[in-house]
Amino acid sequence: MSNIADEYDYEDDDQPQESNPLRARMKQLEKENREYRKALAEADAARREASFLKAGIDPAEARFKYFVKGYDGELSPDAIRLAAEEAQLITPQPTPADTDKQAWQTSNKIAAGAETVMAESSWMKRINDANSEAELMAVFAEAHAQGINLSTD
Repeated sequence: MSNIADEYDYEDDDQPQESNPLRARMKQLEKENREYRKALAEADAARREASFLKAGIDPAEARFKYFVKGYDGELSPDAIRLAAEEAQLITPQPTPADTDKQAWQTSNKIAAGAETVMAESSWMKRINDANSEAELMAVFAEAHAQGINLSTD
């Protein structure tokens, strides 16, 4: 016949009347295990929230709640940001290469603009001196490459 104390697990009983020291140690270890699992779950939740914050997504914001709850991909900020961009929740951030390219284009336009004030007549002369359509297109292509608009629009 089984003992009723073995059938029912009284986890929160603080009764020091354990007759079996092995069972008392097991209960203590089970309690510690539950506490460690709870701490691990809290740490995982904090790590997940930090990853979303690093990606520029506030988990507390209403428009991101379903995304945060349903996201099951890699927890790196870059992967989260990419998934949020794909879901059109955030706008894509320009990459450093794009900003460098834009800076070069701007500086080329400025330099070309400085040339066009002084050399506008030379462009017109080159257009007038063109003997064929190919030469004319080459002049327009060169001007376009330098950021100069020769159209009359």
